[in-house]
Amino acid sequence: MSTTAIILAAGKSTRMKSNRPKAMHEVCGRPILDYILRACWDAGCQRVMVVVGHGKDEIISAFGDDERIVWVEQTEQLGTGHAARMCEPELRKMHGGDVFLLAGDVPLLRGEVLTTLLRAHRAAKAAASMATAVLDEPFGYGRVVRDEAGEFVDIIEQVDCTDQQRDIREVFPSYYCLRVEDLLLALSKLKNENKKGEYYLTDVYGILRREGRKILAVQAVTEEDVIAPNTRQQLAEADAVMQERIQRTLRDAGVTIVSQSNTYIESGVSIGQDTVVHPFTFIGQGASIGHECVIGPFACIPRDSIVPERTTVSGNVSPETAALEGGS
Repeated sequence: MSTTAIILAAGKSTRMKSNRPKAMHEVCGRPILDYILRACWDAGCQRVMVVVGHGKDEIISAFGDDERIVWVEQTEQLGTGHAARMCEPELRKMHGGDVFLLAGDVPLLRGEVLTTLLRAHRAAKAAASMATAVLDEPFGYGRVVRDEAGEFVDIIEQVDCTDQQRDIREVFPSYYCLRVEDLLLALSKLKNENKKGEYYLTDVYGILRREGRKILAVQAVTEEDVIAPNTRQQLAEADAVMQERIQRTLRDAGVTIVSQSNTYIESGVSIGQDTVVHPFTFIGQGASIGHECVIGPFACIPRDSIVPERTTVSGNVSPETAALEGGS
């Protein structure tokens, strides 16, 4: 059965005070959109539709060589539901299968979460499923409303919540999974009868529930997974979480990182077993460092550098010089 994704990446960076599209801001050396695409490929998606608007040329230039991506333009900002509607011509070309719908500003999205959601969705034979999170501070997120039996009822956006609904801590961080035919049905019935006058994509679940279709809500998202940076401060918070993930993965593979807080390693770095990284070291994206190296202190390994095994790179020695001098 085919699996496709739609990524809504037409948003601006207004609160970041930036002219760049939000999806192109970097976390640990990679654009936010790059992480979301990688999660989709990891979850088995064969194709991804990316909805673009503001800054579309920059986004397409960065990712346009990937033939698995279909570019869809949203010329008017009329809400997330309207953005998904722009994909209807492509969706109608599908012959069955499931579709993820994802926000274009969630760099901490993981492929394993999407895989968990998809498996639960298919096992339950649901028309539409969602991955939810329970947050201590749910402000800003759509609340998941359940009945007394714990079954899903609806998602209410923050601006439309009653005082009682605002106290709900289970939220929906925009991890959708729907059968394509049910998605098309729900999109055709979307209305903009809300305080913002926008077409909310979250309304698809209530629409399908009222049509008697099965809806599944799975608590599968951690609190850190939901970070969707709207400000430079939130971007820095997402970067810090990603940095911790990168360093933890390297440590698990046999790398010693002496000081987590005084080391910065971009995404996509390869470091061999028994290499030691000392404090005040920067390692750029795509760098490849061999086994049993000593990096730092005060070292800068540029992007795409190659450091041979058993090489020492200190603050005043470049990787190229260290290699020429026989690893010292």
